[in-house]
Amino acid sequence: MEHKYILRYLPVAYDDLISIFDWIAKDSPAKAAAFLEKLDSRIGSLRTHPFLGHISCDDKLKNAGYRICLI
Repeated sequence: MEHKYILRYLPVAYDDLISIFDWIAKDSPAKAAAFLEKLDSRIGSLRTHPFLGHISCDDKLKNAGYRICLI
C-alpha cells in the first residue's frame, strides 16, 4: 500500500507563488499559469515520494532536512 502524506503550503510560500505568477504573467499569463501548474504537480508528487530530490549542499538546509527538486 502506498503511503500518502499531507502537503500544505505555508502562507509565506503561497505569497511567493502569487508573486512568481504575477511576475511571469506580466509577459504571458498563459505561461505563468502553466508554470504554476507544473510546479504544483511536482510539489504534489511529494505526497507519495517524500524523499524526492537531492540533499542540499548548504549545511543549514541539510541539517534541517530540506531537499532540492528542480522542475
